[in-house]
Amino acid sequence: MSHDAVHNNPLELKDSLRKEDTEEANYAIAGESLDVVLDPKKEAKLLAKLDAAFVPIIMLTYLTCFLDRSSIGNVKVANMPEDINASPDEFSIAVSIFYVTYVLFEAPWAVMMKKLTPRNILTGLCIIWSLTTIFTGFIESVGSLYATRLILGACEAGLFPCLNLYLTMVYRREEQAKRVSYLMSCAAISGAVGGLLAYGLLQMDGIGGKAGWRWVYIIEGLFSILCAVLIWFGLPNNPAEAYFLTEEEKWMMRVRNEQRRKYMGSEKFSWDEMLIAIRDPKLMFSSVIQFCQDILLYGFSTFLPTILGGMGYDSLMSNVLTVPVYVWAAMVFIAIAWCSDRYSKFASYIFAANIFGLVGYIILLTVENTAVLYFATFLIGITTYTSVGLNVAWLNVNIAPQYRRALAIGLQQTIGNCAGIVAGQVYRTSPYVLGNSFSLGSLAVAQVTVTAYGLYLRRENKVKEQIISGEKEETRRVQTGDGELEFKYIY
Repeated sequence: MSHDAVHNNPLELKDSLRKEDTEEANYAIAGESLDVVLDPKKEAKLLAKLDAAFVPIIMLTYLTCFLDRSSIGNVKVANMPEDINASPDEFSIAVSIFYVTYVLFEAPWAVMMKKLTPRNILTGLCIIWSLTTIFTGFIESVGSLYATRLILGACEAGLFPCLNLYLTMVYRREEQAKRVSYLMSCAAISGAVGGLLAYGLLQMDGIGGKAGWRWVYIIEGLFSILCAVLIWFGLPNNPAEAYFLTEEEKWMMRVRNEQRRKYMGSEKFSWDEMLIAIRDPKLMFSSVIQFCQDILLYGFSTFLPTILGGMGYDSLMSNVLTVPVYVWAAMVFIAIAWCSDRYSKFASYIFAANIFGLVGYIILLTVENTAVLYFATFLIGITTYTSVGLNVAWLNVNIAPQYRRALAIGLQQTIGNCAGIVAGQVYRTSPYVLGNSFSLGSLAVAQVTVTAYGLYLRRENKVKEQIISGEKEETRRVQTGDGELEFKYIY
């Protein structure tokens, strides 16, 4: 995007941008838009309006999604396994089986979003998983629990990659990390809300002849259905034409879209783009990191109440004590993501955040003092959400065009979320020595991969600079999208 010239007659450009249905007009729009510099104050006002309209809906939806899937950890300490006659092994399978359908459907949902439209796909998925959550409150057997977990996984699989792609339709590369942090912070906030909600709803034990854990699922499912209504009316398929924007703001959105169109590629599906995405080393690095970090995300968020129970707290207090940990984790994540956006850095922030997790797990494995163990959960909370969220944003800003990015995000999430299957098996019995040791080892692997990924991107930028300066001949296999010489990778 050029920042060297200001268009002297925005109204004339506005008229030109509203030309329709001809390729010649589209080319004229693109060429002229690249020379436009929007008024920084007006653009900041536009971003604030977009944030106020879209971010709360996106955050609330992801919060309820994560709440519905992770409630199984909150209800475990409220005799749910005993009520449905589930053995410890069967309950572990129930935790893991969610991710079987989750990982299978992530990439397909991401690729299909453009065809089905964001509003249709997100609303439909939200309705189905909400009803499934409600029905979970009425199950009587382990088989029924397996069935609801499989359906929940298949539906929730589409939410994160589709919301992530929706953010790329609204914001520029340098604006995305902070918004992804809002999204991912909901995973932490859902832990806090889930703990408080579980504490309150478990007090309903016996009301209507139902156990407290059943009310947890029923109430949470009803709340999720409200999100489907918000999505349908609040997330337009084309954010640039949102109802709350003025004509000038719609023009600004079109300018912003045209300025990033150079790297967005064709609107039509292409198997060639899919193949490029699959072969991309960036996807490999990012997926390994995501898998390692998701071991923490799913092990820590699902079993934190039980980990605290192993420290000697009763079931109700175990849920309450999760709240400060999750609130702290969300606050730190948003602050770090803001810095990552501001300074366009990812590798160094992820690496630094992971150090806290390494220390936290070492404490969990070697110390017996309850207060110190509880302090360790705060250290791990910093790593758990910060590194997962930043790694998603890191891939977002370094992959283009649209379909290539969609598949890359879907595959990254698919591979990463296989960690949920592993976490359910290694976190079996308190005090979770195996699970915590596995998480510690995963963090060590993540640190090595983060370092290698950052060095790879720096090398790729250097190669592009050498080609531009004539020092090196152009021999690269991929020269479109993020392979464009002017596209600088952020590391």
